[in-house]
Amino acid sequence: MRELLGQVLALLPDQAVALARIVDRTGAGPRETGAAMVVTADGSVLGSLSGGCVESAVLAAAHQVLLDGQASLEHFAAPDELAVGLPCGGEIEVFVERLDHTDLPALRALHAALEAHSPVAYATTLESTPDRKLLRPGDTAPWRGLDHDAAALLTAGHNGIIGAQDCTPALPDRPRTFVQVFRSPARMILAGANDYTRALSVSAAHLGYHVTVVDARETFTTASRFPAADEVVVDWPHRYLEAEHHAGRIDARTVVCVLTHDPKFDVPLLLSALRLPALGFLGALGSRRAHTDRTHRLHEAGLTTPEIAHIRSPLGLDLNAHTPEETAISILAQILAERGNATARPLTALSGPIHSNTDT
Repeated sequence: MRELLGQVLALLPDQAVALARIVDRTGAGPRETGAAMVVTADGSVLGSLSGGCVESAVLAAAHQVLLDGQASLEHFAAPDELAVGLPCGGEIEVFVERLDHTDLPALRALHAALEAHSPVAYATTLESTPDRKLLRPGDTAPWRGLDHDAAALLTAGHNGIIGAQDCTPALPDRPRTFVQVFRSPARMILAGANDYTRALSVSAAHLGYHVTVVDARETFTTASRFPAADEVVVDWPHRYLEAEHHAGRIDARTVVCVLTHDPKFDVPLLLSALRLPALGFLGALGSRRAHTDRTHRLHEAGLTTPEIAHIRSPLGLDLNAHTPEETAISILAQILAERGNATARPLTALSGPIHSNTDT
């Protein structure tokens, strides 16, 4: 959508257009969610959704949307003898909606945010008459019971579907909604090339994190051992973290997990991480004895007890985890709970809505 927005803004003062976007995708697909195609009233087409696989069907839906103004949700899967489909074997949902001059203020605001490189999300309910909302970090205005879910996607930095038709009595109006996020994904930096890192990189990637694995040991630090990671870097972890900070690639959403079990790696990294001006989460894997030893070494390096208290160690929630995969779930559960200011207690021990509408 980003690449077509300027052209849409130029068209809308004079005519309506149909905007078609991939809002959900399962399996292999030609393009990611958020990919867009625009159809004008005279039949001109801007952009592409699949390189030709489904465009004809989307074009027909777009003409109908322009005629009656009712949005439509189209589903495409593997082709059969009677239906248009995706030869790659995946499945996509395409939402086709009508835009006109009344949408200009919101789209101009979106364009201004993109020009300023400001993080922003554009939420659209997948209804026949869509409701739309522009969201920025820190927005607190309630919106159809969806504002907190949309804010979570904006924080994480990835697109997603939120809401459902079968809503709870406490939140009766939570329609299925596509949130398109214009922001780089939150980062997770994992120090240590081991089985725990591999398991955590897989689970973190599913949550939309941009995952970096870093270790100074070249033999163990290979892309083939960590296929789910976005980057695999051979370097001393503290040196890598400091370089990323100076390059402006560390922010208040960044997660750093120290999984090395070796003081010559983890102590310098913890020192560097604790000196950063902003960090979302800092954890260190290991036993209570290992944490006591780390604490002693950090004190010797000049850190105070309040500074050391920012380290989450032993890392993870009490799930009685043993395997690397179980430990990864334990760690991510703690990260999610702290990111969302949640209790991490069983829902059966709590009352009220499952999805909190407060920031407390």
